Amino acid sequence: MSRIFNFSAGPAMLPAEVLSRAGDEILDWHGSGMSVMEMSHRGKEFMGIAAEAEKDLRELLAIPANYKVLFLQGGATLQFAQIPMNLLRGKGRADYVSTGEWSKKAIKEAKALCDVHVAASSEDKNFTYAPKNWNVRKDAAYVHYCSNETIGGVEFHQVPNAEIPLVADASSHFLSRPIDVSKFGLVYAGAQKNVGPAGLTIVIVRDDLIGNVMKGTPSVMDYKLQAEADSMLNTPPTYSMYIAGLVFKWLKALGGVPEIERRNVAKAKLLYDFLDTTKFYGNPVAKEDRSRMNVPFTLTDAKLDEEFLKGAARQGMVQLKGHRSVGGMRASIYNAMPIEGVQRLVEYMRDFEKKHG
Repeated sequence: MSRIFNFSAGPAMLPAEVLSRAGDEILDWHGSGMSVMEMSHRGKEFMGIAAEAEKDLRELLAIPANYKVLFLQGGATLQFAQIPMNLLRGKGRADYVSTGEWSKKAIKEAKALCDVHVAASSEDKNFTYAPKNWNVRKDAAYVHYCSNETIGGVEFHQVPNAEIPLVADASSHFLSRPIDVSKFGLVYAGAQKNVGPAGLTIVIVRDDLIGNVMKGTPSVMDYKLQAEADSMLNTPPTYSMYIAGLVFKWLKALGGVPEIERRNVAKAKLLYDFLDTTKFYGNPVAKEDRSRMNVPFTLTDAKLDEEFLKGAARQGMVQLKGHRSVGGMRASIYNAMPIEGVQRLVEYMRDFEKKHG
């Protein structure tokens, strides 16, 4: 059976090379006589896998020594509560930027734990741009934003300036482009876009922000305790960490994050350039804020949506249906999506327009 082009927003495509290597090692990892799935997280074999994964991630993003790297569970969604529990540090107030569905979910969760002020919002234009002017309270514990909104396809292409700790939900563009970690207090990302299978969440947090959790915070949600235990306060998502480690090595072999960014720019340009030449399809996002990872688009006649999806599936392209909250289509073109997949999509879109336009 040939591989299809999977445009899912997550869980998403993984590099074929990574899956092939994982398959080769599934029964016997490096002569150990067991699968990684069977290993004790306290054993020397898995401890080595985990340490190497952290080392490679630190190299890929040039993470400074005064930042902890945590491999956690619960998805990025658990971080919506875990961040205020750890970062409020007695201040009782935090600022948030609202740019779409994931921002709204983070805000809702934080409101149960502290005084939340919305420092900026793009809701006035249906979350189709990234607001540049933020009204941030100087006495807030931190300011949180979603640096790439998976559903709406809005991406911040520069790191905003903030006088207080900056927190980013980078789930859907993590490792797709270089970032200056030193500009952030905390960066977090669910793995199932660019890193590996669902079940793993990566948190990169500055040392001085941890160690003063909110009263009642469960031990497993205390960043400091997790850091002291090398993310193994409880049994971690071992197999997801192993696959993430293989993805990190795949990225390094390609030439690191700068090279994958070059490829991602080329893929996104190919699709957006086509969208800009046609009135049969539309993209609602402000051009300067378009996501490289998640490209939403609509057909002029929504009655054709189902036919479009069925035709795409026949040509080996799946998961193009847009999120139920916005409708239309969405092509998620993460790191593992080869440019050939985008080329096939554009060719199909052009042919579909000739037939129905």
